[in-house]
Amino acid sequence: MSEHLDVDACRRQFPGLARLVAGRPAAFLDGPGGSQVPQSVIDAVSDCLAHRNANDGGAFATSREAGGVVQAARGAVAELLGAADPGEVVFGLNMTTLTFALSRALARTWRPGDEVVVTRLDHDANVTPWVLAAADAGATVRYLDVDPSDCTLRLDSLAALLNDRTRLVAVGLASNAVGTVNPVRAVAAAARRVGALVFVDAVHAVPHRPVDVVELGADFLACSPYKFFGPHLGVVWGRRDLLDRLPVYKVRPAPDSGPGRWMTGTPSFEGIAGTHAAVDYLSSLGGGGDRRAALASAYAAIRAHEDALSAQFLRGLARLPAWRVWGVADPDRVADRVSTFGLTHRTKPAAEVAAAFAARGLFVWSGNFYAAGLIETLGLAPAGMLRIGFLHYNTSEEVARTLDALADIGD
Repeated sequence: MSEHLDVDACRRQFPGLARLVAGRPAAFLDGPGGSQVPQSVIDAVSDCLAHRNANDGGAFATSREAGGVVQAARGAVAELLGAADPGEVVFGLNMTTLTFALSRALARTWRPGDEVVVTRLDHDANVTPWVLAAADAGATVRYLDVDPSDCTLRLDSLAALLNDRTRLVAVGLASNAVGTVNPVRAVAAAARRVGALVFVDAVHAVPHRPVDVVELGADFLACSPYKFFGPHLGVVWGRRDLLDRLPVYKVRPAPDSGPGRWMTGTPSFEGIAGTHAAVDYLSSLGGGGDRRAALASAYAAIRAHEDALSAQFLRGLARLPAWRVWGVADPDRVADRVSTFGLTHRTKPAAEVAAAFAARGLFVWSGNFYAAGLIETLGLAPAGMLRIGFLHYNTSEEVARTLDALADIGD
């Protein structure tokens, strides 16, 4: 698969998509909360548990092979993220846990009077760890606001938030609630001009868009394999010089340099094996060449398909006046978003609609999705939104079915 995404062939690789609800195929529109996984990922997890189930660091075969699983997966993830050094890839329990660990380490380098910038658009895992770390250090937190008309960042106010006391800017690449794609390169360039580090939350972007940590200008970037067709795990990429010199919280026998000093405790070798398989799955959707080239080709096909689904969905929603789309709602601006949609109904609570959809085999979410700052800014707390997300394995028919269900809710 190089120029065109064969969605039927993709779907056949995902056993979970065969689920029926009341005799009808389930439509998995819950990708923003976690994707389904292909059989190749399931097989990799199983194979690791069956044949390489040991801790690493030993002289015996299964231990050496467990260590090999980690090294190979670091290489695959580095290529996924555009990093040259596999030793800059850290695996952990989840993105939130890794971000808290990094925030504690960075806080030890901050002083009273230092400043940190976060946004009101981000998932709280890219907000509260920095807020708490700033409080520990006596630093000040500044917030980059959101334009509620299309849920984009108010970049015109960024310069006023930055100064020579700014130590970190934390920003998401794509919103997990409303799908906005943020101009991270511009944010990172502004941060770099004042000497600040940049932490990018790419959890919601990686399933939809290619990532290049160098091109973005990131110092750290986090993502979650379970959002890009892998197992439940977290990943942080960080510049090697920073990973090596930050005062990390670790046990004494842990390495003094490299990603091992950040991987506290025994990792999930099976999860790491599955993560490698998830990267291989993504690259299999692309053309020939090396893995990075195949990934670029795959993401081009994924984006073309998802953009078409987004445009179809937005055009259909325009004919349903009882529903409001939060975020970019113009079908001609699908380049500014990923295929994740936050909606509210004129009268119906989001939780009620989500329950009705579940009975129809449409799997969606309601609430704040941990994008608490955004929901509060939009005046939608505590009920939140209805969230509908399309991934590359979703179809035009599922979009039409979803629009029919939204129309059936009525006024």
